[in-house]
Amino acid sequence: MKSFEFINPLENSKPRNTGLTMALDKGMGILYAEDLMKMSGEYIDFMKFGWGTIAVHEREIIQEKIEMYKKFDIDAYPGGTLFELAYRNNKLNEYFEEAKDLGFNVLEISNGSTDIPIDTRLTLIAEAKDNGFKVISEVGKKDPKLDQSISLDERIDLILKDLEAGSDKVIVEARESGKNIGIFDSNGEAKDTDVQKLIESIPVNDIIWEAPQKNQQVYFILKIGSDVNLGNIAPDETTSLETLRRGLRGDTIGKV
Repeated sequence: MKSFEFINPLENSKPRNTGLTMALDKGMGILYAEDLMKMSGEYIDFMKFGWGTIAVHEREIIQEKIEMYKKFDIDAYPGGTLFELAYRNNKLNEYFEEAKDLGFNVLEISNGSTDIPIDTRLTLIAEAKDNGFKVISEVGKKDPKLDQSISLDERIDLILKDLEAGSDKVIVEARESGKNIGIFDSNGEAKDTDVQKLIESIPVNDIIWEAPQKNQQVYFILKIGSDVNLGNIAPDETTSLETLRRGLRGDTIGKV
């Protein structure tokens, strides 16, 4: 039983398809991660091992962390950068095999740092599904100049194609900074007109909005609702996010 449960009625228990939180593991130690999960694990659905971090740590440690996250009903998955490197090096079969051996059941398919033809990307989404993985794809580029060259209509088209190809969820790229990428301007403020068109064009439950900054999390909760899917959340900020979702913080009290 939670403390003060009588003023905290909102509940969205796992497994859930909305109100998803994707947190970012940039190399947490196993004990630190487990302690965080004991406090906030029930509010996290996906744990993303950022970019290529797991490639510099021992396999046994990564396996142990994946299993630990599973105990808290959290799907861990490797960052899309590793997938892109496997594609560039013609090692995708080995990539799928290693991911399975480590215990992953979710993969990210992206082309944020590399050039992967759209048709190839869609084929690889289907291939990952055929290999038994859930797929979270990501739309956008890591380089702000390249990302800004993608029109809003093109971004919408890419998301819809990913979903049609089999993606379970599609991430709208914002990087760890949440600034000058995708739907965010150089100050980290959301471009409301772009967001509005996205939610009018795509089933909102199929999108995970990267929103690393508190003001961005507040924006999406107030615009879409407490059950909006949010990603790139710092693990030690997941309790804070949950209080925003539940109206337990001044930014959202009486508004959700």
